[in-house]
Amino acid sequence: MKAILCTQHGPPESLEYADADDPIPGKGEVLIGVKAAGVNFPDTLIIQGKYQFKPDMPFSPGGEVAGEVLEVGEGVSHVKPGDRAMALMTWGGYAEKAVVPGMGVVPMPPDMPFGEAAGFPLVYGTVIHALKQRGRLAEGETLLVLGAAGGVGLAAVQLGKLMGARVIAAASSQAKLDLCAEHGADDLINYAEGEPLKEQVKALTDGKGADVIFDPVGGDAFDQCLSCINWDGRLLVVGFASGRIPEAAANRLLLKGCSVIGVFWGKFVQVDARTNMANFMQLIQWYNQGRFRPVVSRTYPLARAADALNDMLARKATGKLVLEIE
Repeated sequence: MKAILCTQHGPPESLEYADADDPIPGKGEVLIGVKAAGVNFPDTLIIQGKYQFKPDMPFSPGGEVAGEVLEVGEGVSHVKPGDRAMALMTWGGYAEKAVVPGMGVVPMPPDMPFGEAAGFPLVYGTVIHALKQRGRLAEGETLLVLGAAGGVGLAAVQLGKLMGARVIAAASSQAKLDLCAEHGADDLINYAEGEPLKEQVKALTDGKGADVIFDPVGGDAFDQCLSCINWDGRLLVVGFASGRIPEAAANRLLLKGCSVIGVFWGKFVQVDARTNMANFMQLIQWYNQGRFRPVVSRTYPLARAADALNDMLARKATGKLVLEIE
C-alpha cells in the first residue's frame, strides 16, 4: 500500500510518500480501507516529536479516517467487513489502509460523504467533550470561541449554538468571521483589529465576560481570556496553535472564581468509552437531523499531505482540511 511515512522528526517537507506493508488487525482492532483522512494540528506536532506520544519510526501521521471496514479482529462485533465507518487513532491514518482500535470505530450515517466523515471524529468528539463534560455549558450562557474559523473552532461554534449558548466567535479576518456567522455565531470579534480581545469581549457582555471560553490558541489570547471571563467561568485549554504554552496566575483564578480546565479528549476516550460513545450518538442524531455539517474547505491527494500540513500551519484555510485517497 501507499502511505505517508515519517522516517525522521522534522517539518512536513521531511515526510515521504512511499510503499509500506499492509497492516494486520489484532484482537480488538479493525482494518479500514481508507477513503479520506482528516488533517489536524496534532499531526504537525507528532511528526516533529512534539506530541504527547512518540511512535517508533517509520510511522504514518493521521488521527482520523473514513472508509470501508476490510477486516475485524477478535472481540469486535459492532462493525463488520463492508461497513462504511469513521475511526480515530493516535497515528497511522495517512495511508491506504489503517488499523484502528475497535472502540474508536463508529458506523457512518448512510448519506455522509467520506470527506465529511474524515473531518468528524476527532474535531467533533473533542468539542462535544469539551463543552459538555469539561465546560458544563448550559443553555443561555455565553461561549467565547477563539480560532473560531479553524476546524475545531468552527465545530465549537456549531455545537455551542446547538447547546443553546450565545456564541461569540473570535478570528483574525472578516472572511473568517463571515464563515462563523454562517454557522451560528451571534457576535463576531476580529482580534487582528480594533481594541484588544479582552475589551471587545467585555463590551459585548456588559462587562461580565464569557461564561465558557474555548481556547485552541493559547499564548497571548489565553492571557487576555483571564481578564474577560465571567465569575465562575470555565476556560477550556484545548491546544496551543499560537506556539506558546501560557501560564495562569493563581491570583486571577481566585479573584474571578473561575476554573482553567484541560481538555485531553484522547485520554477521555480510553477512560470513559461509554460516555464518549453516547457523545457520538448525540452528534450523529444532530447530523441526521440536518442541524450541522462538517465544513471541508480543501481536499488534497494523499501524496500532497505535506502541502496540507503546511497550509494548516500557515492558517491558509478555514474549516477542515482532508486528504482524499483513491
